[in-house]
Amino acid sequence: MGLGWLAILRLGLVQMALGSVVVLTTSTLNRLMVVELALPAILPGLLVGWHYAVQISRPSWGLMSDRGGRRTRWIIGGMSALAGGATAASLGVVLFATHPTLALAVSVLAYGMIGMGVGAARTSLLALLAGAVAPHRRAAAATITWLMMIAGIALTAGGVGAILDPYSPARLMRIVLAVCTGAVLVSVLALWGIERAAPPPHPGSDGQGHLIAGLREIWAEPQARHFTIFVFLSMCAYFMQELILEPYAGLVFAFTPGQSTALGGAQHLGVFLGMLGVGIAATGLRLGSLRSWVVLGCTGSAASLLLIALLGNLPQPGPLVPAVVLLGLFNGIFAVAAIGSMMALAGEGRSRREGTRMGLWGAAQAVAAGFGGLAGAAAVDLMRRVLAADAPAFATVFLVEAALFLAAALLALRVIGAGAAPRVAIMAGE
Repeated sequence: MGLGWLAILRLGLVQMALGSVVVLTTSTLNRLMVVELALPAILPGLLVGWHYAVQISRPSWGLMSDRGGRRTRWIIGGMSALAGGATAASLGVVLFATHPTLALAVSVLAYGMIGMGVGAARTSLLALLAGAVAPHRRAAAATITWLMMIAGIALTAGGVGAILDPYSPARLMRIVLAVCTGAVLVSVLALWGIERAAPPPHPGSDGQGHLIAGLREIWAEPQARHFTIFVFLSMCAYFMQELILEPYAGLVFAFTPGQSTALGGAQHLGVFLGMLGVGIAATGLRLGSLRSWVVLGCTGSAASLLLIALLGNLPQPGPLVPAVVLLGLFNGIFAVAAIGSMMALAGEGRSRREGTRMGLWGAAQAVAAGFGGLAGAAAVDLMRRVLAADAPAFATVFLVEAALFLAAALLALRVIGAGAAPRVAIMAGE
């Protein structure tokens, strides 16, 4: 029979808790390193890239949860590792002011724990959703839990932004400890007894040889190969601003740490509204095709980035928050439509290797997330040296990101069928 809607909402609370911790490490701590500590943006870029690199282990975590029976222990274990890593990462930020070598060592260990925790918790959670939810509810269940995660990110960023000022290392540690402790407790309570009504997972039977052969077969399909390139290109554009938007707000617009953290919350609010809007328009009202929503999201994101770049180069910097909300809105439209396209294309081609195709595209997304964030941070460092001015340096990188979005829109017109039916769902990625 599968899990009911109440149980699905409880699993959504785990996703919300996970997102609440992750946003602290990818936005708040990043801004503090670049602005307050005047460290090069490439440093947090490398640390976040390291946390994505560790997540290449996701298939291993899924296999272990398959063989281990119940998945709850893997989810809670992953959440505990994530919380411990986020706390250690905050300690690393505090140590950079006095013990930079020790701080770097702590940060590398911490971000490795964060990647491991996200990989273990999210992979096992999505496996639980896929195995314990009835087939006719899976797409809706995945969408609900993803939107709850985005809501958790937005609420945490906004709430932390409101209480982080005036900034002090002690205040930062108290806030991070409170968020991490709350996330673990919420996860434990939400998962309590939830697998009793769910069938146990079956051990996986596919060997490594079968996986490699399947990937080779899929890569030989032109549409699957081109769509993989589209996923990588568009996700590079999507994640390039992740590590530079808050430093941009601090260096060019003189935002305080609390204000820039709240800016991240405003962006994720826009993402939430964009995803929700496409869900209502495409699924409820049956408006537009997947291709049209993807193209709208990509071109709108490019226009928003152009606006954000221009605002910082005006004689008096313009209103950044509405522009960032607009960027989040179009990012959300693009993300949910691209994921729907992925679901629609997963069953096409030889042998109907849906799982392997989703794994290939999920891997492309994870690699693009790490590479895009690192490339954006490195490019900002380079342009700040070349141009000797913050606003034009950041604007140059935002314009490159906008160009990538436009290139992705053109590729989407070629790869995604014009008549693809709208379907809202979410892939197993961050």
